[in-house]
Amino acid sequence: MSASVSSTASSAASLSASATATSIASSTIPALSDFSVRLIAWQREHGRHDLPWQNTRDPYRIWLSEIMLQQTQVSTVVPYYARFLARFPDVAALACAPADDVMTLWAGLGYYTRARNLHRCAQVVVEQHGGRFPESVEALADLPGIGRSTAAAIASFAFGARATILDGNVKRVLARVFGVEGFPGEKKVENGMWLLAESLLPVNVTDDDVSAYTQGLMDLGATLCVRGKPDCARCPFAVDCVAKVTGRQRELPAARPKKTVPTRRTWMLLLRDGDTVMLEKRPPSGIWGGLWSLPEAADEAALVQLARDFGASADVSPLAPLTHVFTHFRLDIEPRLAELDRSSNAANARDAETVWMSLNELDAFGVPAPVRKLLEGLQGSLI
Repeated sequence: MSASVSSTASSAASLSASATATSIASSTIPALSDFSVRLIAWQREHGRHDLPWQNTRDPYRIWLSEIMLQQTQVSTVVPYYARFLARFPDVAALACAPADDVMTLWAGLGYYTRARNLHRCAQVVVEQHGGRFPESVEALADLPGIGRSTAAAIASFAFGARATILDGNVKRVLARVFGVEGFPGEKKVENGMWLLAESLLPVNVTDDDVSAYTQGLMDLGATLCVRGKPDCARCPFAVDCVAKVTGRQRELPAARPKKTVPTRRTWMLLLRDGDTVMLEKRPPSGIWGGLWSLPEAADEAALVQLARDFGASADVSPLAPLTHVFTHFRLDIEPRLAELDRSSNAANARDAETVWMSLNELDAFGVPAPVRKLLEGLQGSLI
């Protein structure tokens, strides 16, 4: 059950858990009036200070990192961030780039809607804001792909705004330190957390202090207050943390209610002509929107017909199946290999939505991770 949160600092820091077997008496909930002071001090001494997007007030670089870091680990983001900056050093360069170039550089990072929104956001900043990111949280949140928490992070790091962030790491920290009951993804619980987070913002501090506070929340959740086994011994709130004091680190925050993950199945065609393979451009929206992928069919018979339509010879050979797990479903992929029959009429047809790619040029095309795995396997078999 969710906790109740008021808008004042004292009552917000005094969340009372619902009456359950593991409920916490309200008298034991910490009233951390010095939360921000302790967090800023901890971040300055123990937080992260050498990430590629730190030590700058450039909103473009900060925005780029924040979008890439959504639901993605720092170690994964770092090389993508470097490649993006090398290819698109500023918002104008990104705005005028072909969509294919953006998707190619993003390929493998996942959640491809982010890449499409990233490109569109850059265009809006150039077209409607003269190439300068707006400074207010509200104006930033109106841009494509930027939500409330991301807007606050950009405003804080780039402009020193006193603004509240509430990403997954922050939710975990607040749930444990203050004993917030309920799944943080539930609207009622999340609304309470927003109120709590707002009440904890530092007051009468410098822009650098605001940035240190915001970074501290991120760092604490990413380095100490982690999901599996939090490093409570080094946490600045260990003596006050409800989860630590009551031994509920594994219970807080509450897990997402379990749902059956549906399974979908698709057949993919690897149509080969020597060391080249045919790719098909996916629609701009939906799964892998805008990427180059393999032609797909709903079943074996449809796949065989699809192969013939594209000019394949009679034989279609099965390859090892592959499973790819998305956030909300699992995709079972049945790949089939076919050779192009150059004598067929279909082999000579050309379509703007298809391209023949050399297996040695895989890095030049934006392809989904499982498709890349299939193509790399095919490339290995030809060596």
